[in-house]
Amino acid sequence: MPLLQVNKVEKFYNEETKVLKDISFEVYPGEFISIIGPSGAGKSTLLRCINRMVNFNQGTILFDEQNIGQLNKKELRKVRTKIGMIFQHYNLVPRLTVLENVLHGRFGYKTTLQGIFNRYTQKEKERAFFLLEKLGIEEHAYKRCDQLSGGQQQRVGICRALIQEPSLILCDEPIASLDPNSSKIIMDYLKMISSELGIAVVVNLHQVEVAQHYSDRIIGLNKGNIVFNNRSAALTNLEIQNIYSSNMQDLIMI
Repeated sequence: MPLLQVNKVEKFYNEETKVLKDISFEVYPGEFISIIGPSGAGKSTLLRCINRMVNFNQGTILFDEQNIGQLNKKELRKVRTKIGMIFQHYNLVPRLTVLENVLHGRFGYKTTLQGIFNRYTQKEKERAFFLLEKLGIEEHAYKRCDQLSGGQQQRVGICRALIQEPSLILCDEPIASLDPNSSKIIMDYLKMISSELGIAVVVNLHQVEVAQHYSDRIIGLNKGNIVFNNRSAALTNLEIQNIYSSNMQDLIMI
């Protein structure tokens, strides 16, 4: 059974400005999918529709057999605990420690008062340290996040997503702000999460060769339409040209 089913989803601000058009695809447990396409193709909007950070206008999105579009606030909050999110600019609280930022991933499991007063169990703290160790940054646990490099901050963001105990992680341009070495480290960890932990990963990327190297499947977007949806090995130069046909200067090869 698919973990995620996106069926004929459309997002528009008016009839002349359709960001997503008739988007349909499925994601299976443990699958690693990259979404590529030129700037403005709708990649970030698509990810935000999946966890309803952005409301979509038409179609259905089923996550773990629940209709995302029909959930009330309480139900959506519960579902989001199983959908981790990793951002291009980390979305951390700079003045707080690494450990505190990771534990923020447990907010979805807390009451309002528990969240306000940072009430975390010993088990949650032990899990946070385990994840920091797994991603090689445990020695920074008590440092403020703004003292870390970009690559280290992104690893904190991954730990924060993992402590939610998700079955799906959405990554919006997670390496766009990083140097090549840090980018490789982040992508290696994301691949490990998919292959070893069985967590589905959907990642937006500009770097085509990176997508080809890490992905089980690649989805190509152009002007809000899916123009490619196939295994990584099937992405030929001709398919790449088709994905980026309207804006070839956005094609980044590293």
